[in-house]
Amino acid sequence: MKQKKLIIFMPSIGDGGVEKNLFIISNYLKDKIKDIKLISISKKFKSKFHKKIKFISLNSNFWDKLGRRKKFFLGLYLLFLQLIKDRNIAVLCFQGNLYCIVLCKIFGVKVIIRSNSAPEGWSQNFFKFLCYKYILSLADKIIVNSFDFRDNFRSKFNLDTTCIYNPLNKNEIIKNSKIQSNLRFSKKKINLINVGRLVDQKDQITLLKAANEIKDKIDFNLIIMGKGNEKKNLERFKNENGLSKYVKFINYNKNPYNLIKRSDVFILTSTYEGLPNVLLETQVLKTYIISSNCPTGPREILMNGKAGSLFEVGDYKKLSKLIISFSKKKKFYKKKILLGYKNLSRFNYTKNLDKYYEVVNSLL
Repeated sequence: MKQKKLIIFMPSIGDGGVEKNLFIISNYLKDKIKDIKLISISKKFKSKFHKKIKFISLNSNFWDKLGRRKKFFLGLYLLFLQLIKDRNIAVLCFQGNLYCIVLCKIFGVKVIIRSNSAPEGWSQNFFKFLCYKYILSLADKIIVNSFDFRDNFRSKFNLDTTCIYNPLNKNEIIKNSKIQSNLRFSKKKINLINVGRLVDQKDQITLLKAANEIKDKIDFNLIIMGKGNEKKNLERFKNENGLSKYVKFINYNKNPYNLIKRSDVFILTSTYEGLPNVLLETQVLKTYIISSNCPTGPREILMNGKAGSLFEVGDYKKLSKLIISFSKKKKFYKKKILLGYKNLSRFNYTKNLDKYYEVVNSLL
């Protein structure tokens, strides 16, 4: 009987929800599969993986400074070398799905892809759409992380996918939320927070426009935690609109949970997602959520608005009204917070990790 072997493919690792799931899923599978390897150019994250997982990277730390796309091709080269040695293997791909599918199919190797964000974010161009549709159909299994996401794949590409919710480690989140932060919060003000990369997809400019609408109507503080190429534009808008005393930008912190717990409202303004981990983490900490009704995930997590508030992507006026409404009726919104918390069982840590193993094991 041939030994079960798995390669996990994630060429570029950063700070985000996809990475959190990568660490959790990889370290879980290491006890189920004896021969497990992980390919990544992001060598500095090696310590995040258990020693049972063979970490395959390039020798020099120089490559860690490269951009994501360059890391994709270097990662594919390392995968190519592995597949030359041994084709009796399956590949679980977290990133660079199309490239990985093509390489695996050339070698006749089974490949599972985990799609991380809704098709709206990457299939607008018609030529790209056709390429995506054809290449994605070659994957042996496709995993998505919300039922809306699954429906999107079916309607756009006529492809069946397996929905597995993100495994949520409630105990770890609660434990980390108790670690103290030096940042001060005023109990006399409404404390708002946004955590995410400062990029177009996360659309924090809509949040700042809403802040500009409410600055003369309610007393509030807004923390925006993250880093990214949009920071200068966001800072410029803040300064030009007299928001400096209301809005504070802070660098991304691997443990934002204490700040989320002490905030009154978490606000997500994304234009598209997959299943945003940060909303699940916020529900664990019983902080109210106002989110864009973007594809996909927020509507599903917030139970169509029963467990939080939703507004259409980019509608900063509606967002500003929702913030003001919360500030006037805090007690009314406690029922929504509790409903969201009670329904977190859908994201059970062990149950969803077991589902990952079932999918992987079916191809080994």
